Amino acid sequence: MSDMIKDPITACMTEEFLSELSEMQEFANSLYGENKRITDGNYDKSLAAKCVNGTFVGRKTENIIAYKGIPYVGNQPVGGLRWKAPVDIAPDDGVYEAYYSGKSPHQRLLDFAALYPQGEDCLHLDIWKADEASAEKKPVMVWIHGGAYEIEGYVDPWYDLSNFVRENPDIIAVSIEYRQGVFGFFHLSHLADGKDYPDAQNLGLMDQMMALKWIHENIASFGGDPDNVTIFGESAGAGSVTLLPLVEGSHAYIKRVIAESGSPALTRSTEEAIACTNEIMEKVGCKTVSDLQKIDAQTLVDASAVTSMRVAPERDGNYLPLDPYEAYAKGAAKDIDLLHGINKDEMNCYVCILGEDGFIAWGNDYKEKRFAILTEEEKALAESFSRDVKGERFEHVSRLVDQIMFNAPLIRLSEDQTKGGGKSYTYLFTVESSVPLMRSGHGIELPSVLNHTEMVDETGRVFDETFSKTLRKMWVQFAKTGNPSLSADLSPDGNAKEWPLYDLEDKYVMVLDEFDIHPEKEFERKIVDWDRTYFLTKCYWW
Repeated sequence: MSDMIKDPITACMTEEFLSELSEMQEFANSLYGENKRITDGNYDKSLAAKCVNGTFVGRKTENIIAYKGIPYVGNQPVGGLRWKAPVDIAPDDGVYEAYYSGKSPHQRLLDFAALYPQGEDCLHLDIWKADEASAEKKPVMVWIHGGAYEIEGYVDPWYDLSNFVRENPDIIAVSIEYRQGVFGFFHLSHLADGKDYPDAQNLGLMDQMMALKWIHENIASFGGDPDNVTIFGESAGAGSVTLLPLVEGSHAYIKRVIAESGSPALTRSTEEAIACTNEIMEKVGCKTVSDLQKIDAQTLVDASAVTSMRVAPERDGNYLPLDPYEAYAKGAAKDIDLLHGINKDEMNCYVCILGEDGFIAWGNDYKEKRFAILTEEEKALAESFSRDVKGERFEHVSRLVDQIMFNAPLIRLSEDQTKGGGKSYTYLFTVESSVPLMRSGHGIELPSVLNHTEMVDETGRVFDETFSKTLRKMWVQFAKTGNPSLSADLSPDGNAKEWPLYDLEDKYVMVLDEFDIHPEKEFERKIVDWDRTYFLTKCYWW
C-alpha cells in the first residue's frame, strides 16, 4: 500500500479526532483507580461475592451492582510471562475491592480505551447484576469487544452494560479484556529462540478462554448459571466468538454465540502472521525473542503500526483449525446455538473515515492483494459483480469488499453450521445512520444492542426506541432459550416476531428493519451472489 494511503485505523488520527480524544482524557482518568485488599473487615457483605481467587466487593448504583476489575488469571502476563499462555488462578481467601476496571491492553492512541491507563497487566473482567433476590440462576451474557484485534477496550463507555442489565434484570452481564495486537497475536515460534513461545500467535483467544473458565467456576456466586453462558461480540469480538467454539474444551463454558459483523474470515494464515512479525522485528531492530523482551511496550506498539489491519488470530492447525468453515460443516459447533448477522453497508463506516477517494484507493489495494489467491475465472466473476453495482462511485469497491469481509462469510457460516447439524439464526441489519455516507455501516447497531442510545456519533440520530428495545429483547431471549423469536406478550410492540432458523433450502434471514422486522429468503434479499462472490470466503481477512 502506498504511504499516501492510510489504513482505516490510522486514518482515525485526524486533528478533530485527536482533539475529541484529548477532551475525553479527563473523563477517562476519573474512571481509573486501583482496587485494594480489604483487611479490616469493614465492607458491605451484601455486595460481596466469594470466588475461588478471592471475595470481591462491588458497588451499587440504583438497583445495579457492578463488580469491576476482577482478575481472571493467577499472574498477569508481565515480565517473563510476556507472550506466554495465561496462568490459571489459585485459591485466595482475601477480600478485595472491585470498584475500578482493570487497565486497557497496550494500543495506539485511536480510541477511548487508549486514554485509560494501559498495561500488559490487563487481564480482568467486569460483572453487572440486578440487586434482586432470585431463586433461579440467571443466564449469563459475556461481551467481547471489537477493535480489529488491535484497539479498543472493555473500559469504553459503549461497553458499560449497566443499562443493558437494568432493562433486563433477569440476566447477568460480563465484559472481558484480553491481550491485543503485538501482545496478543504475534507469531514467534519461527525465531531462533521462539520454541518457548508456541502460543504467542493466539494469546488473545487463550485469554478469552481463561476468562470463560473463570466465569464457569465463579459466576454462580453472582447469581449466574454457569451452564447457560452466551458469548456475544461485534467486529473482532464477533470474530472471536465464532472461533472460540472451535477451541478444544470450549463447549464446557459456552452454550450460545451472538456474532455481530464478524466471522472466521477475520483470521490469518501462519505465513501471513510470520510476515507481520518479521516486519515488526525489522522495525525495532531485533533478531530474537530475547531481543524483543528488552523492548518496552509502547515502542512495540508504535512499531506494530506497520502491520495495522493485518493483525488477527492465526489458523495454525493447532489451537485453531486450518479451515474453520470446514470445521463448522463437520459439526464442530453443532451443540452451540448461533445467532449472527451483518449490517447492510458495512464498509461505509470506512468510507466515512477515509473519504471517498481515500477509501477507493485503500479498497482497490485491498482487493488486489486478496485477488492474488484467486483463479483467473474467479477474478473475472468478482470483477463482473463489482461492475454491476449501482450507486455512488465508491460502491463498486465497497460492495465488493463487503462481500469478502462480511456478506459471503456470513452466509458461508450459516450454511456450514446448518450442514454440521447445528442451529443458525441469521440477520441483516438495515437501519441507516443520518451521518453522510455512513448508511447502515459497521458498528451502528451497537447503541441499540447495548442500550446506549445517547451515543450517536456514528448513528447521527437516536434509532426508534421500540425497535432498539425489540433488538435487545431478541438478544436476551436467545440467551435464555436458544431462540430469539418473541411472543406477542414479550415483544415491545405487542406483535409476535417469529425468527425462522436458517436452512439449506429456504435460507431464511431476519431483516432488522427499523419499522418492519421480518424474515426473508436469502435469494430475495441477495445478501451474497452465489455465482460471483460466495467463493470469496477463501480470501479471509488479509
